Amino acid sequence: MSEKQDKRALACVMGDMNMVRALGMGGIGCALVTQPGDPALHSRYTRQAVFWDDFENRHAELIDLLVDFASRQPEPPVLYYQQDAQLLMVSRHRDRLAKSFRFVVPEAELVEDLVDKARFQVLAERLQLPVPRTRRIDFSVGAPDTGPSDIDLRFPIIVKPLTRYVAWGAIGGAGKALRVESPGELQALWPDLIAGGMDLLAQEMIPGPETRIESYHCYVDGAGSVVGEYTGRKIRTYPEALGHSTALTITDEADVRTLGREMVDKLALTGVAKFDFKRAPDGTLHLLEVNPRFNLWHYVGAVAGVNLPALVYGDLLGLRRSPVPRARAGASWCNITRDKLAARESGVSMAEWWAWMIRCEAKSITLRDPMPFLRKHVSRVLPARWR
Repeated sequence: MSEKQDKRALACVMGDMNMVRALGMGGIGCALVTQPGDPALHSRYTRQAVFWDDFENRHAELIDLLVDFASRQPEPPVLYYQQDAQLLMVSRHRDRLAKSFRFVVPEAELVEDLVDKARFQVLAERLQLPVPRTRRIDFSVGAPDTGPSDIDLRFPIIVKPLTRYVAWGAIGGAGKALRVESPGELQALWPDLIAGGMDLLAQEMIPGPETRIESYHCYVDGAGSVVGEYTGRKIRTYPEALGHSTALTITDEADVRTLGREMVDKLALTGVAKFDFKRAPDGTLHLLEVNPRFNLWHYVGAVAGVNLPALVYGDLLGLRRSPVPRARAGASWCNITRDKLAARESGVSMAEWWAWMIRCEAKSITLRDPMPFLRKHVSRVLPARWR
């Protein structure tokens, strides 16, 4: 993309450093929507900033702020969203936002079905998607009519919130879900679940570690054609069980790609999406969730040669498409700080981890874009006049 194109159409990014760097690799300047102090504000790819710190609430105010920002740009910006709350806001207010921004988003009802895990289960059963058996537990109105003995699933199970709540941390800690080994353990946990006051899902657990979770990533244009795609696998998470990703790698798994394309067709999905599968001991793939939004994988995808955010940008600006290569398997990403903890927890020696981390091509510290790290860490030890 030329410097002229970069100046006349910014990417308005509700996202993190991974999104900013993916777009920057495509020659696209970013206006970052974030809170003050975000290290990504100091990226070489960040041109402007819109300050906001609450994407869960006050959507009307945020939309007013975004529309005002867009009105002062020479060309409508391209809007990117990385969290469920941001996706829902864009989807539910698409008509107003479309007057000021360019963006891609799936059909409105499909967005609601995919974000709400209970609705997704209904959709999955109707379309016969390969999901594990699941039961919904409604705690938002107090104690449910059913009790732990009514959960007719094969243990162990995982328990997770219907959508991503900040309050989940009081129950699940740092993990995205809780593993429950037996009916007795669920009985003991029940009072805490009631006190949490949020609707949950209980789901049969597919055996195997987090490294058995594989994913399919794609951008599908308005005509239903897959413009770019790649597959990937988790290397480590923190905490080790049911935690957040700290290390990822691009793969070239034909069965993941084939099943991902089949899911795109069944859902009639357009826009960007990540399909998470878990590979069972017998090799079969089970669909865990579908996230129709931008995500941290896009940085390592760009490093591997398939820059999905840049492909979206080009289409929305009507630029000529260049041939999209197959993503290079083996390209890896890590969150250095948290992956060090994950490696230690999983028994990887620090010597082995350091050697791997140095070879890792997509990480938070890079010589091509050093200021986010320098401003966050090095400036703490410098005299005030140098800062």
